[in-house]
Amino acid sequence: MKKLTLLQQTLFLLLSLFFSVVATPLPEIAEAMPTLVSSRQQYNQQLNDLLHQAREFVDAGDYEEAVAIYKEAAELEQGNPKIFSGIGYLQASLGKFQDAAAAYKKAIALEPENPNFHYALGYSLANAGDNAGAATAYRRATKLNRENINAYFGLAITLLRQKDYQGAIETYEKILEIEPDNLTVYQLIGAAWLEQENAEEAIKVFQKAAEIAPNETRIQLSLGTAWLIHGDEMAGLAAFEKAVKLAPRNPDIHLQIGQILESKGNLSSALKAFRRAVSAQPDLVEAQEYIGKILLAQEQYVPAVVTYRRLIELAPENAQAHYNLGVALKKRSRVTEALTAIEKALELYQTQRDNEGIEQTESLLKQLQEFL
Repeated sequence: MKKLTLLQQTLFLLLSLFFSVVATPLPEIAEAMPTLVSSRQQYNQQLNDLLHQAREFVDAGDYEEAVAIYKEAAELEQGNPKIFSGIGYLQASLGKFQDAAAAYKKAIALEPENPNFHYALGYSLANAGDNAGAATAYRRATKLNRENINAYFGLAITLLRQKDYQGAIETYEKILEIEPDNLTVYQLIGAAWLEQENAEEAIKVFQKAAEIAPNETRIQLSLGTAWLIHGDEMAGLAAFEKAVKLAPRNPDIHLQIGQILESKGNLSSALKAFRRAVSAQPDLVEAQEYIGKILLAQEQYVPAVVTYRRLIELAPENAQAHYNLGVALKKRSRVTEALTAIEKALELYQTQRDNEGIEQTESLLKQLQEFL
């Protein structure tokens, strides 16, 4: 199990509590699809027929064919931004984000003040990996429609990808002007401060969120983590205890607390948290893994053997569990049993083509064979 720094662990856990990335959606299909033609076009039977046919393919889920037909329609009516917007929507839905962006740019050239077109361009560029271009498009969308929450989220995400944390925080604060009680935004702002290693500002943000929602478990977890990073273990543990009281039978809460404490090096408290997680959900594999790991580190080999046997019941293909079982058995001088566990670990590592695992297992296998 790869060791993460406390900061890395914290950011991962904070974001996993709600959204690792707040996904911004495409505009509604009803907004994107060209379903009507202008009065001048109503006599153009060919164009009307193409639009009707394309819509039928859209309704049937055949977006590729719909795009081809909308392109024909665009040749007939090059001044209709809705047609290009429809093409962009379908291309984005197909995962062809560069093509989608090109179509939305044509729609914007024809209707530059349409905020939905700029938003959709930002979405397409962001998914195509052009974060700078996406940020520009999202900014324009927010200027044209200052109430578009998704555009602010999209802008913040692209700024975070460019490591412009202050810009992202300022953008999230714009959302709070519209939705002052949005707890997700407080979480994201706090995480952005922690990314800059500024736990003090993160604590202020999480405390504000806790005032708004004092019984929200995820806020207490975030606050506790920020306190630990700030160096105040007592305050951190107090926040964790409050989170536990709010959700005493939630295994994920105990698991997350255990992970944070383990990354901090507080193994005894972490072990208690992981055991609470297993008590709430006995088949929680990840918690069993951590329990075994801590017991080995504390040289508690008998309970470690019990833990790894249980883990293997839950995850028989877990090569590391077989290996660690062998280690614990070896420490108890149960060489024959240890050999069996290590041979199984080697078999699994070989199947998984894990060269590092194979190397460490073969080394231990040789040591065990010397005892026979």
